[in-house]
Amino acid sequence: MELLFKQYKRVVISLGLSLLFLISSEVCMGYQLSFTGLLFEILCISTFGYLVLFGILNRKKDQPFSQSWTSNELQIIPLIIGGICISGIYEAYPSQADFIAVFTLILVYTIIFTAVLLRNNYLVKKGLQRLSKSFINRIIFWSFAIGIGRIILIIEEYGDSDALIIVAFFYFPLLIFLITRWIFKQTRTIITLKNERAKTELLHLKSQVNPHFFFNMLNNLYGLVGTDAKKAQDLILKLSDMMRYSIYEGEKEMVTIEEEVDYMKNFIELHKMRYRKSIDVQFNVDIQNASCKVMPLLFIILLENAFKHGVENLTANAYVYVNIAAVGTDIQFSVENNFDPSEITKKPGIGLKNLKRRLELGYLNKHELAFTTEKSVHKVTLKLSLL
Repeated sequence: MELLFKQYKRVVISLGLSLLFLISSEVCMGYQLSFTGLLFEILCISTFGYLVLFGILNRKKDQPFSQSWTSNELQIIPLIIGGICISGIYEAYPSQADFIAVFTLILVYTIIFTAVLLRNNYLVKKGLQRLSKSFINRIIFWSFAIGIGRIILIIEEYGDSDALIIVAFFYFPLLIFLITRWIFKQTRTIITLKNERAKTELLHLKSQVNPHFFFNMLNNLYGLVGTDAKKAQDLILKLSDMMRYSIYEGEKEMVTIEEEVDYMKNFIELHKMRYRKSIDVQFNVDIQNASCKVMPLLFIILLENAFKHGVENLTANAYVYVNIAAVGTDIQFSVENNFDPSEITKKPGIGLKNLKRRLELGYLNKHELAFTTEKSVHKVTLKLSLL
């Protein structure tokens, strides 16, 4: 049903407007508002004729009726309806107070809708983001629900049973349809969000288990066992802790900031042993709120990239500076490293894509992720708000 509506959106909207204008014309004619009724009738014929003309001019294009009304077209209709409402108010004055009230209400909503369209055009000209579609849809829905409901009360107040039946016949089924459609869309959004979360978590787990890293670590440990057994034992414990944390703690929704810091410290120690060169690693920790919790394995991707794209390709003077601070309900993490400009790649890896998606799902409008690159120095900053 929804797919059919999207395919023939212009047809549905145009025919719906034509039918509404035709009914309005018949009602006005029946209550001796002949001039206003004539205007509604002309508008009905014009809307239907414009639909036919649009179809003829776009008959060679694929699915031309999938296009909705343009902003210019939508600006013309409220102006015409507003003019008809003013005509109806003057024609109904003073004998038909019910029509005056109805036309006044429609005129008010027409002015509101026109103001929204003008506001959108102003924002577009200024290069700013226009009002969201969901915001406009809410305005249209509540205008319809409250406005037509008020019209029904006005008709009932003036004892016009025939008009009451006609309006109620269209109003309540359409209101039920819109509410049902909204519930369906919300349910579908929730299901989609859950599916995306599951897929993202799966990609996240895949990106965390780096076979290349573990393969090199095991080779280094194998060579170290015969020369320094004590150091090898310590590093095996660190590697074991990392694997345990990644597998078991990584499945949790939240972990403490201290657990995340310990995981990164183990990661750094293992990497310092892996590379047979001098690396300047500084890890500054300022945790004033140890009780705050974050999503697990959130910072490790950024730290791993610093080693992978920086230390990995440098023969000397490699450094990685890491800072993490937890103050109040805010966490700020940054990692800076130097790199070989000839080895830089513009294509983001799966780990970074996964991180951005996780931040969108878990910290929507509560995070800032920034990257800066100057000469041979790369720095990334991640700010989280836990409120």
